Amino acid sequence: MKKAALVLIAALFFATGFTQNLSKITITGSGTIDAIGFALGENVIVNIGKDGNIGKWGYDRFQARGQENYQEILDTYVGRVEYYGQTADEAYRGKVKNIGSTAFTYYASYENDAFKGKLKTIGSNTIEYYQSYDNESYKGNIKSIGGTSVTWYSSYDNEALRGKLKSVGSTNLGYYGSFDDKAFKGKLKNIDSYTYTYYSSFEKYGGSMKSGASMQTVGTVRYYVRNY
Repeated sequence: MKKAALVLIAALFFATGFTQNLSKITITGSGTIDAIGFALGENVIVNIGKDGNIGKWGYDRFQARGQENYQEILDTYVGRVEYYGQTADEAYRGKVKNIGSTAFTYYASYENDAFKGKLKTIGSNTIEYYQSYDNESYKGNIKSIGGTSVTWYSSYDNEALRGKLKSVGSTNLGYYGSFDDKAFKGKLKNIDSYTYTYYSSFEKYGGSMKSGASMQTVGTVRYYVRNY
């Protein structure tokens, strides 16, 4: 009986650990980050920006069917949703408090001025940000999600790379530089060992993706590379 109870507790622990995980990063055709997605369980996805503000969120019907959601359509979630009321700190009143069993907290008005109102936790994941005195190309951007570090190209890097996502944990991202063909400079060049090429300005469909998977999974994170 004791052994069965321990197995049940372990199962619940791991189930919780997998319900608020970083799941998807969407990269636009220009190489910038459009959304950082978290899976909350129940096929609910919450997207946040690189600055820690919540964007589009809802029920992913495609994920529920085991399909990729290339159009990034999210339906209204009909489960439990709560918001911080008017008695809450002014920095986060009106913001999402709970979606299903996942709680959201934010940096308060009495904390670092540069962070107030930014998302602080999603479930068990703490989110940290670069300080106002950090490099101008990424100050205010996400620095870590849980135990996963996030880095960005600085103002000292090639002009076409500045401010773009550089790494997520041990996964490195590279981009075409300002000296490359104008049709694809600044676009994503690689995610670790997975490479991307594009049609040049001298070819038909200049700038469109020529090779590379638009949806690439590295570790536990899916990278969606848009062609626009």
